[in-house]
Amino acid sequence: MRDKLRRVIRAGRLSPLAGVSIGLLTSILVTALLVTVAAAQSGGEGLSPTLAAIKNSHLVRLGYRESSPPFSFLDQAGRPIGYSLELCAAIVEQIGIEVDDPGLRIDYVKVTSDDRIAAVLQDRIDLECGSTTANAERAKQVAFSPLIFVAGTKLMVPRASTIAAPRDLQGKTVVVTKGTTNEPAIRAIDKKFALGLTILVSPDHEQSYQMLVDGKADAFATDDIILAGLIARHRAQDRFRVSGDYLSYEPYGIMFRKSEPELAAVVERAFRRLGTDHDLIPLYDKWFMARLPTGEKLNVAISPQLESAFEALDDTEGTSN
Repeated sequence: MRDKLRRVIRAGRLSPLAGVSIGLLTSILVTALLVTVAAAQSGGEGLSPTLAAIKNSHLVRLGYRESSPPFSFLDQAGRPIGYSLELCAAIVEQIGIEVDDPGLRIDYVKVTSDDRIAAVLQDRIDLECGSTTANAERAKQVAFSPLIFVAGTKLMVPRASTIAAPRDLQGKTVVVTKGTTNEPAIRAIDKKFALGLTILVSPDHEQSYQMLVDGKADAFATDDIILAGLIARHRAQDRFRVSGDYLSYEPYGIMFRKSEPELAAVVERAFRRLGTDHDLIPLYDKWFMARLPTGEKLNVAISPQLESAFEALDDTEGTSN
């Protein structure tokens, strides 16, 4: 494992996120993997509280988002689908092996950007399967899977808008979604450049998008991939565009309760199994390169950082046949 982590570090290149070095990504990735490896090695008899509850109820509760395509959203029949939910399904399969119950049922529980962490802490969900940034502040409360995506804060603006850089926001109105890391990123930019922004906060990405549509905001700030997904979902390429440099860096992970080493080990094993079976990149391509079940196509190629993270999960790497 340590050799694989070293290979990830040696493979480091400059991040495609402007102004962000691979060092930060490597640090977060290494920390996440070391935590899950330590959990896997800790062993111990018995099941953690979450796994014990799942074994007793024969049920896993997955938190989903309604409007975070392609990670977690609703299809045309109103059913939760997405890249993160498929990753969570792989974790559920591994949980079934751990608790000796291959027939575990799944209960989908709606969460928002504002209440998703509380849903984990208050035991309303077992896994949060959305578009959640794994950062040090959140890691004080919850645990995260290995890296599933790399994003960053950008702006959605009308096609005719002249906004292309932070200074272009002088005196403008920007909408952000409550409970996201994008809100402090925009407030930091406002303070840094003395922009005099009016910052509106809406409860959900879809409502933030609608505020831009209705002309109540000059820009909508959130992660670039979410903006691209919303534009594609609404077929609004002729009305809106994603503009400007990255204003923050956002590595995503699946969120679950911390201080449960057995659960952390199961999550790590699920990802390692996907890596060993070479299923991670095809799964990525399904949701980011191919046409989605709802008809849109994002065509977002995998980043070098995420590809390196996936390769590090391959247990067969470096072994002879």
